[in-house]
Amino acid sequence: MFADREVLDAEQLHIALLEIEDEIHWDAATTLESAQRYERQARLLGDELLVTRARLCQVNMRMRAGDVAEAAQRMWQIHRWAVDNNARQLTARTHLVWAAIHRHLGDAAKSLDNAVRSVELLDETATGFMHIWHRAKLADSLAFAGSMEPARERFAQAERLTIELDRPFLRLYVLNNYAYSEHAAGNHELAAQVAVRLRALSAEHKFELDATVLDTIGAIEMSNGHYAEAEQTMQACIEKYSSFRRHDADAMPEYLLNLARAQRGLGAYERAQASLDESRRLCADRELGHFLVQTHQEQAELHAARGEFAEAYAAHKVFFAAYNRLQSRQREAQARTRQAMFETTEARKEAERFREQARRDPLTGLRNRRYLDEQLPRLIDTDPDVTVAIVDLDHFKRINDQLSHDVGDQVLVQVAKLLETELAAVSPDGFIARMGGEEFLMVLPGCPSSRAARELDEIRRTVGAYDWGDLTRGLPVTVSIGVAGLGEAESPTQPGLLSTADRNLYAAKHGGRDQVVSGVPGPDRTRSYRDRASAA
Repeated sequence: MFADREVLDAEQLHIALLEIEDEIHWDAATTLESAQRYERQARLLGDELLVTRARLCQVNMRMRAGDVAEAAQRMWQIHRWAVDNNARQLTARTHLVWAAIHRHLGDAAKSLDNAVRSVELLDETATGFMHIWHRAKLADSLAFAGSMEPARERFAQAERLTIELDRPFLRLYVLNNYAYSEHAAGNHELAAQVAVRLRALSAEHKFELDATVLDTIGAIEMSNGHYAEAEQTMQACIEKYSSFRRHDADAMPEYLLNLARAQRGLGAYERAQASLDESRRLCADRELGHFLVQTHQEQAELHAARGEFAEAYAAHKVFFAAYNRLQSRQREAQARTRQAMFETTEARKEAERFREQARRDPLTGLRNRRYLDEQLPRLIDTDPDVTVAIVDLDHFKRINDQLSHDVGDQVLVQVAKLLETELAAVSPDGFIARMGGEEFLMVLPGCPSSRAARELDEIRRTVGAYDWGDLTRGLPVTVSIGVAGLGEAESPTQPGLLSTADRNLYAAKHGGRDQVVSGVPGPDRTRSYRDRASAA
C-alpha cells in the first residue's frame, strides 16, 4: 500500500487499487480505509473509473465485515455505472460481489447466477487473479447450491490455472475453499484428502499456513474423529492469529469454540470448559449473537459428555431460546437488506424512467433532439452507411388554421405512428426523432442513401394514402422528405449531415412537395429549407 499522505497519479492509483482487487485481504477495516483514501484521490483526478473501482473495493470490505445491507444498497449504482460505461472487467467484479451478498442472504440461486455472470465476462482484459478467483467463487456458489459435482470441476479448473499462471499462494486458498466445501457437504473423507494436499503444498513452498486455513484443517480433522490432531491444529491457529494482531471481531471466538469441541472429543473436559468460557466471554463482549448461540449448544454437549444431564438439559434450553432469538434477528437483518435492495432498485428504475422521459417527445412519444444528439454522432463515427431523412408535413399550417391545433396534434401523432411502423420494417435498428413543430428526423443505420431513398418514397406514399377523411375533413396530409448519406454530406459530422438533408428537403418543397429528394445538392439547392419561411 502507498503511504497515507502520498499524492498518487492515475497509474499509481490504478496499481494501488489493483493491490486491493487482486489480493486476498483479511483485515477488512484497514483495507476499507485505504479504499476510501483512494476514492478521494481519484475524485481529485476526475477519473470516474478509478472512483468507481475504489467504491467497489469499499463495498466488498463492508460486506466482508458483515454490513451486508449497506453493501447491497451501494452496489446498484456501481454496477449500473460499470454496465453503462462498458467497463467489462469492473462489471465482472461487481457480479462477484453480488454473488457473495446473495450467499450471505441465503439465496443460492441468485448467488449462483451472479457467480456465473462473473465468469462469463472474463476475457483477455481480465487479470490472472480474476481468471482464478472468479472460477473458485463460482465453485463456492455451486457447492452452496448443493451441486458438488460441477463445484469440483470448477475448483479443479481454478487449481489448474494457479499452476499454469504460477500462483502457488493463490492455489493454497483455492484448495482451502475446496476442502471447506467438501467438509460442509458432509464429505469428510474427501475433505481430509484435500487437507493433506493443503499441507503438502504449504511444505513444498515453505508457506506458513494462516489462521483461516488452519481453522479449515482443524474442522476437517474433528469431523474425521482425529481430536488430538485437531486440538494441536486449533492451538496453532490461535497462536498464528494472535501473532498477527488482527482485529476481526468474530475470528478468535470461533477458533476458541472449535478448540473446545476438539478438546471435548478428546475427553479433556477441563481444557474444553476453559476454552469455551473464553469464547463465550468474547462473544458477549462483542455482541456476536451467532457464535454465542453455538457456545450455548457446545455447553450443553459438554455437560452431557461429563454425565451432567440436568445441567445439559438446562444449557440446551438456554441454547434453544438463544437460537430462536438469533433466527428472529437474522430474519430481520435479511428483511432490512432486501428492503434496502428493493428501495435502491426502485430508485434506479425511477431514475431510468425520468431519464427515458427526458429523451422522448411528450406529444408523439418519439425520440427527441436530446436523444438524437446523443446517438447520431456515435453512428456517424462507426457506420459509413448511415442515412438520415428530414420529414416535414406539407401545408401543416392550413390544418391548424382551418381545423384546430387539437386536430393538428392528432395528425402529428398519427403521422408519427405511421413513420415509426414503416421504419421498423425497413430499418429495425433505426429511430425517429421529432425535431419540433411538424418536422421529424428518421435515422437509418446501415442503409446507403440510394436504398434509403427508395424505401422512404414508399413511406411517403403510405402517409399520403392513409384515410385522413374523418380527421381532416378532406384536407390532404402529405410529407416532403430530404435524404442525406454520409458520402453526400458537406462534412462527416452531425451538422454537415443534417445540413445536406435540410437542403434536399428545401428542394423537395420547392419542387412541388409530396416527394423525396436525395443526392448531392446542386446549384439550385444552395439555400436550406429553413432559410425560406414561405416554403412550408
